[in-house]
Amino acid sequence: MFFRRFYDEGLAQASYLIGCEASGEAVVIDANRDVSQYLAAAAAERLRITSVTETHIHADFVSGSRELAQRACATLLLSAEGGRDWQYAFAADDGARLLHDGDAFHAGRVRFDVLHTPGHTPEHLVFLVTDLATSDRPVGLVSGDCVFVGDVGRPDLLERAAKIANTMEDSAHALFGSLKRVRELPDHVQLWPGHGAGSACGKALGSLPQSTIGYERIANWGLTTLDESAFVAEVLAGQPEPPAYFAEMKRINRDGPPILKEWPQPDRLDPARLGGALAEHQVVVDTRSGDAFADAHVPGTLNIPLGKSFSTWAGWLLPYDRDVCLIAESQADAARASREMAKIGLDHVAGWFPADSLSAWSDGGTMERVTQTTSSLIADRVKSGEVTVVDVRNASEWAHGHLPGALHIPVGYLGERVGEIPRERPVLVQCQGGTRSAIAASVLLAHGVRDVINLRGGYDEWNREALPVVHD
Repeated sequence: MFFRRFYDEGLAQASYLIGCEASGEAVVIDANRDVSQYLAAAAAERLRITSVTETHIHADFVSGSRELAQRACATLLLSAEGGRDWQYAFAADDGARLLHDGDAFHAGRVRFDVLHTPGHTPEHLVFLVTDLATSDRPVGLVSGDCVFVGDVGRPDLLERAAKIANTMEDSAHALFGSLKRVRELPDHVQLWPGHGAGSACGKALGSLPQSTIGYERIANWGLTTLDESAFVAEVLAGQPEPPAYFAEMKRINRDGPPILKEWPQPDRLDPARLGGALAEHQVVVDTRSGDAFADAHVPGTLNIPLGKSFSTWAGWLLPYDRDVCLIAESQADAARASREMAKIGLDHVAGWFPADSLSAWSDGGTMERVTQTTSSLIADRVKSGEVTVVDVRNASEWAHGHLPGALHIPVGYLGERVGEIPRERPVLVQCQGGTRSAIAASVLLAHGVRDVINLRGGYDEWNREALPVVHD
């Protein structure tokens, strides 16, 4: 049996190429939109991708299953479980084979047994893999978002992201039943999950790439909790805020992801057009570092640094129905940003402005700065109420302690809740370590809040200075 794991750091997402070396047949599970990586890997191993499948309708990235099946001339295998509202709308047109609990499919002498495991989503499947060339006992479980290393899938996304009311408790009970099936598998079965640490599809995912069912029965709270009521209460408590774009991903992946064919290569734009783009209220994203943006930036631009979390914050903050222009240090950076955006369905990049063109802007327009400060320098002003503190962390971070008098608005909601922030005093934005607050500062400035200060080092530095905190 051939096995290869692909991992996208930005999405914290795993996909798998599993095949039979004797027959040359292979299956890809949970492909993301970068389908060329699977085709190249299969070709390098002299494998032919004969089937493409996925564990569920994904909420955090655009699925590449449809495109990969077309490009590889492979059979598309999709879940038929979950009820009428959770069927793939494009399945019939694409000639997909529909999978039910108890079905099986093969790649040569590798067998994939299908288990319906609802809870994270109603249609969710997992695949129990057996290498028949060596044993009739299963070797591994491709578990998708049902169970992770150290954690389990979250059952609240239908209600909190897709806005389907009164579903998360029923989903939590369904997940408990699904985990019972997982718990009953042999100890030796390896666990190959769909996500790792940093994913918003759980609350405490481990960073190990894989585990075993036996170890997870010892170390994973979701498998060690045998009381159903206790499990339901725990799995629904403290889940992170689901990114706003999750609902859009569900729709795209259910209705049929557009065929990308190749990664976008954004055009370089004339710097003279930057002023016009802003005057026409186009979205302009500055992908430079937070410090570079703070030192000098074009008013009205939004800062999302091109780092590991770029796609997450792009999904939170950028519209799906408008063109986006980029400011980037190089063509390579602009292309990378466009790829990261395409992974979550933000396909409308109108082009990019080179960062060195900002000097030309400063000749004809006023550059803007973000004032930055430290905990020791601002503490007295916080204590006296001279500044309005806006804490942009998530709810679980806030619950563990926050600055006195702070207003809590997670950064993803700042744009829609900016009217709640008083304007008569300077606004101090603060997160855990300073990265998200730098993004938040740009959001506030773009929405017309003028006197914005970023707390470098965030809550972590505030704690290190032993300054006062509040615990609710």
